[in-house]
Amino acid sequence: MNTLQKKMFAEMRDKSLFEQAQKHAFQYLDEAFQRNVYPTEDALEKLKVFDEDMPQNQSDGSDVIELLHQYGSPATVSQIGGRYFGFVCGSAVPTGLAAKHVATYWDQNSAMYVLSPISAKLESVVESWLKSIFHLPETTVAGFVSGTSNANLCGLAAARYRLLKNLQWDVNSNGLFGAPNIRVVAGQEAHSTVIKAIGLLGFGQNSIEFVEVDDQGRIIPDLIPELNNRTLLILQAGNVNSGSFDDFSRICEKARNAGAWIHIDGAFGLWAGGAEQLKHLTQGIEYAHSWACDGHKTLNTPYDCGIIMCTDREALTEALHMSGSYIVVSKDRDGMSYTPEMSRRARIIELWATLKYLGTSGVDQMITTMHERAVQFADEISAIDGFTVLNKVVFNQVVVCCDSDEITNKVLAKIQSLRECWVGGSVWQGRRVIRVSVCSWATTSDDIATSVRSFAKARSMLVTNV
Repeated sequence: MNTLQKKMFAEMRDKSLFEQAQKHAFQYLDEAFQRNVYPTEDALEKLKVFDEDMPQNQSDGSDVIELLHQYGSPATVSQIGGRYFGFVCGSAVPTGLAAKHVATYWDQNSAMYVLSPISAKLESVVESWLKSIFHLPETTVAGFVSGTSNANLCGLAAARYRLLKNLQWDVNSNGLFGAPNIRVVAGQEAHSTVIKAIGLLGFGQNSIEFVEVDDQGRIIPDLIPELNNRTLLILQAGNVNSGSFDDFSRICEKARNAGAWIHIDGAFGLWAGGAEQLKHLTQGIEYAHSWACDGHKTLNTPYDCGIIMCTDREALTEALHMSGSYIVVSKDRDGMSYTPEMSRRARIIELWATLKYLGTSGVDQMITTMHERAVQFADEISAIDGFTVLNKVVFNQVVVCCDSDEITNKVLAKIQSLRECWVGGSVWQGRRVIRVSVCSWATTSDDIATSVRSFAKARSMLVTNV
């Protein structure tokens, strides 16, 4: 046994490293809801401590953990708190966070059943639960990936396989050179990850037939071109700015009758289907062929947790297929069959734990509350001079602007500098806007009130300076 082995076995037995890390983790959780939402300039400046050449000698484990805590913790963004609205980033349900802690120590590889029977079992269970929550066809299968960027890629790859296979072309064997032409139809406000996936799959981004959208970012059904069995139609459950949903019932019927493949990008919005008050927004999604969403957004699982669901098992598994003489194929579930990755952390553990903890009633309550907080924000900010809400708040997104793009940009910068909440900017209907995404279980009515006051303070400071 070499000296390094002896050292690491001793650390495993001693547990002091883990106790040290846990102490710091608990301290972080204690401070997470009171601290600045965004790190201070001083904390960011001190990150320079990590700028060093690769060490030649081994470090003391305790020193490594202490360095992370002393300089890393203050430089984190408090997404776990209730006043982070910058991107559609969820917090973490405590049970899910604790389950991830357990999973970290298990350190499972979810590629195959033989590598992690527990992961395979939980993936099978959650697949069934998701079909129930979203009311999807019984044939639906699920793969668990890093996020919706990856999930969209998987769903569109399945579509490519099936559409070409139906045209007597095997894309896995023959590639795309000489393949029948596949049409890609999407709304003008399709998310950038969808556009990226189209490029990665070799369709060519310039070939997308974009359909005009209405003032909320929804595809106008009557403007959808004639579809056929060579068409991949991409719809949206939750516009990244307005939070709006396409008219799935009307559009999917038209697409189905034409033989098109329907994919729904539902990164955060698909979970509206889990709330009684909001499920009308997802009516008709069951007529699609594939769906992409995240757990780490609206459901508030810890990072990272993406989900691809597809009614066509063969299309998904063949699109993502891999083989090797060393691979042990199980009669039970092999997770790698449903994802692009082979080696993959067992993110299913915290997803299962979150759903088990919440149950259908908890999912409903949490998602409904996010919507109510978004409505509260829209109502309160609308009552303040100098702010206008541009969207209909149907889910969890609020789009706010000031009198001009210049003022909006300055107010946004001032809000961010105050660090009392954190919001991001965007462009909506040709205007610079402030985008508010209410996506945390931890957001209270007081958090909304505090954030609205911060908006008002930022606007007032700007006016005073002028």
